[in-house]
Amino acid sequence: MNSSKHRDPIILRVAIPTPLRRLFDYLPPEEPEAAVSRPGEATATSTYPVGARIRVSFGRRQVIGVIVEHAANSSVPANKLKSAMQLLDRESVFPKSLFSSLLWAASYYQHPVGEVLATALPALLRQGEPLLDSVEFWSATTSIPDATEQLKRAPRQAALLSLIKSEGSITINDLRRKGFDYSLLKQLLARGLVESRQETLDEQFTTSADTTSSHTVSLNRNQEQALAAIGAGDAFDCLLLDGVTGSGKTEVYMRAMEKTLAAGKQCLLLVPEIGLTPQAVARFTERFSCPIVLLHSGLGNRERLLAWREARQGRAGIVIGTRSAVFTPMARPGLIVVDEEHDSSFKQQDGFRYSARDFAIKRAQQEQLPIILGSATPSLESLNNALEARYKHIKLPDRAGTAEPASMQIIGIEKESLDHGFSEAMLMKMEKHLAAGNQVLVFINRRGYAPVLQCQNCAWVAECENCIAQFTVHSRPAGLRCHHCGSSRGLPRQCPQCHSSRLETLGLGTQKLELFLERKFPGTPVLRIDRDSMRAKSSFDDMIRSVESGEPCILVGTQMLAKGHHFTDVTLVAVLDADLGLFSADFRGQEHMAQTIVQVAGRAGRGEKPGEVAIQSRHGSHPTLQNLVCLSYGDFAAQLLQERKQGQMPPFSHLALIQVESNESATAAKFAEQILTQALGIMGREAGLSSDIQLLGPMPAPMEKRAGRYRWHLLLKSHKRGALQGFVAQLSQAVEGMRLPRATRWNLDIDPLELI
Repeated sequence: MNSSKHRDPIILRVAIPTPLRRLFDYLPPEEPEAAVSRPGEATATSTYPVGARIRVSFGRRQVIGVIVEHAANSSVPANKLKSAMQLLDRESVFPKSLFSSLLWAASYYQHPVGEVLATALPALLRQGEPLLDSVEFWSATTSIPDATEQLKRAPRQAALLSLIKSEGSITINDLRRKGFDYSLLKQLLARGLVESRQETLDEQFTTSADTTSSHTVSLNRNQEQALAAIGAGDAFDCLLLDGVTGSGKTEVYMRAMEKTLAAGKQCLLLVPEIGLTPQAVARFTERFSCPIVLLHSGLGNRERLLAWREARQGRAGIVIGTRSAVFTPMARPGLIVVDEEHDSSFKQQDGFRYSARDFAIKRAQQEQLPIILGSATPSLESLNNALEARYKHIKLPDRAGTAEPASMQIIGIEKESLDHGFSEAMLMKMEKHLAAGNQVLVFINRRGYAPVLQCQNCAWVAECENCIAQFTVHSRPAGLRCHHCGSSRGLPRQCPQCHSSRLETLGLGTQKLELFLERKFPGTPVLRIDRDSMRAKSSFDDMIRSVESGEPCILVGTQMLAKGHHFTDVTLVAVLDADLGLFSADFRGQEHMAQTIVQVAGRAGRGEKPGEVAIQSRHGSHPTLQNLVCLSYGDFAAQLLQERKQGQMPPFSHLALIQVESNESATAAKFAEQILTQALGIMGREAGLSSDIQLLGPMPAPMEKRAGRYRWHLLLKSHKRGALQGFVAQLSQAVEGMRLPRATRWNLDIDPLELI
């Protein structure tokens, strides 16, 4: 008798996408269809692999979770343990190192592990789609030529074996269509009479001499030193590639990728915006002959799954994507590149609030491979890590080729009357550059037609009823739109308060500038590039082609124009409303403003023509603006770091933000106070925590109401990351056990980027 029948059943600990911060215990499924081992090989590890998806009953629903652990016993009584319904995979969906990184992320960001793992999977895999684009075939074993005697008393097994022999091989779907049950196949397997094999549709990409095309660009001395510092790529190394705009960082990326591909390994490139991915793909496709896949939120579910499979099975040499692409498994990972590493788009602002940049660093450490963080305006956190030798600091201080840095000047407008936001001096500069056959870029970080619609009779202002914010006026299509919650309505013909028809717009947006510039420069094309005009991929591609033609034109846009674009004929960058970031309520406001201005300024003079940057300001003597113009970004950032150090703010301290949302402000405030009480109780029980943890709040969020919900903040601060992590872990468990008021929710943000 088989002694294994007397063993206690193993317990599968499953991560389920639920807000609860725990694993759930299940018995193995009665028929593990996708997990069949050969005789003598059936172990918990091989039959129910950690990282495999499994379908379970959870409450009244059927959900797909991921096996995280095996256990010998459970805290749930044996008579209440449910059996899982179906094991979906024969193997982990994630490579071991990536799976470890995801478990680390769940712990570090204090987020339910089931939701973390679900975030890392394409939607179709979360719905039960097969892991591999391959087919499992079953055939008769050759080691036992005649099974007639064995199956003398098992006619159905004999009939199935006869079918398999006649067909040569058969899939499970074919088996069922022929009227046979899966349990019969298991019985044949237990007798050693059948075996299975997987047949994939494609092979891995092969490394050959033509994996990369010949390059014609010669590296300068700084680029050669940077490439040499990246090394062979067989160990973890974090490198901050700190290069001015136009210094050739992308060329360094591509040379490093050439070495990685030549070694038969794969590369992952993260970019901050979807708008940059088509350009990146075009540039890398022209350079490399290996398969390249694209991953971003604009893809359909089927496209995303196919690209994910290409990467996981090793068929794609290069993976290019936005934030969530950092979770893409690779069969042979060799290099990770995070372009524009400072960009706030790499931080997820809802749900699982992770930093793709920081997760990429942890992943590179787990997978023992180099990671390059590239930027012309590195974040203060990355700069400080480089200064403290945690990262290798590689500088590219000069522009590549013959391009020279653009000159910068501030145009003071304190006493000027403006023409649709433009000073006379700015318009003269634009006219001069256009007359010389060049292109002009006008930057304003505000889309729409105008930020305010106001009644000139009673001073009524159109405000979003769901947010403490004003509606933005849009002209194409005409209407009012809230840029915080997305609600919209038509333009009113009269004031709803006094019924006057004297409604006027105040301020400027990209649409208003576009209309004015079309009238001011009638012979020059005006191209508006913002999220409203770029909703169709073809629109963006058409505009990029127009700019690259070299014909004189005016580009009007928001931050979409500030990132990564290489327009060789733009010789003037005009920055309007540069003062907006000087007086931000967020302590990172000046850092973000400086990064935006330096990035957009870097679009000027990238070719052989000299560039000029003109910045309009009503506060031209402000030290921040003066330092931006007179100092390098590195020197400017050093001053900001000194200010942060004096104020003991990140990166010299660590933050966690607890946000409570509710339909009523009083309800949110009350629950936030209850969380504070729990926090103070933990501090009272844990000696020494009062000196390690500082509690600020609770207080209303700077934008207290958003999308119809009132928000209250409790900020936690500590000089010790470990102390903060331990404290937040206790607090989140305590809050999870509290009774949540109706229509109220709370969330936790580790290392928050926005406190608004």
